[in-house]
Amino acid sequence: MIELRELTRLYGDTVAVDRLSFRVDAGETLVLVGDSGCGKTTTLKMINRLVEPSSGQILVDGDDVTSVPGHLLRRRIGYAFQAVGLFPHMTVSENVGVTPRLLGWERERIEERVDALLRRVELEPADYRGRWPHELSGGQQQRVGIARALAAEPELLLLDEPFGALDPLTRDRLQRWFQGLRRELSLTVVFVTHDMVEALLIGDRIAVLRAGRLVQVGRPAELLRAPADDRVAELLATPRRQSEVFERLLAREPT
Repeated sequence: MIELRELTRLYGDTVAVDRLSFRVDAGETLVLVGDSGCGKTTTLKMINRLVEPSSGQILVDGDDVTSVPGHLLRRRIGYAFQAVGLFPHMTVSENVGVTPRLLGWERERIEERVDALLRRVELEPADYRGRWPHELSGGQQQRVGIARALAAEPELLLLDEPFGALDPLTRDRLQRWFQGLRRELSLTVVFVTHDMVEALLIGDRIAVLRAGRLVQVGRPAELLRAPADDRVAELLATPRRQSEVFERLLAREPT
């Protein structure tokens, strides 16, 4: 579905992404993790050409993304991020339908697609279609943001810390909801997070980045069994410690 070949991005003398190569199969969710500044978000932005690579190649379904004008490419790729970015002067319906309108869809088709997506993200169209973004909770805004990313039936979904600003209960609920949604729709997803627990829960595979380079990529169990180095092991230590604490608490005899 998607392949990065020796992808590099320079900002002056600073190397943000350094000869990065990986592939994501159709229907797979690959999670990018690593410290702040490791190149996760820059990589995501290069995939849909919000940032142009300094060198290297990105292929989607075997086609080089530079063969398509950037604005047309972005209409084929769904994109959602932590700040949501809903247009405050547009209703929920107008926000979700913005890309289909740019693509010239007929009004009736857009309205049907918007209502179907709102139901899919568990927001009843009759109740939410006409609301403004400021009238929504954080979790509802994230759902609308994902609905908007899916509106034009994209072949690829890019998610940049989509649940990072939410409270723990809402975040857990949306993580579980998203897992069901992406399996139901057979979505191909590149998902950025700094939270290793989230990466382990959501990813089919996890790619660990450091200083713009790929340190390790593999299935969650592979990383847990055989971390590539001490830093990867350190990233995995937090979920291990949390699991061990829960096990100890459950094992305690009542007093």
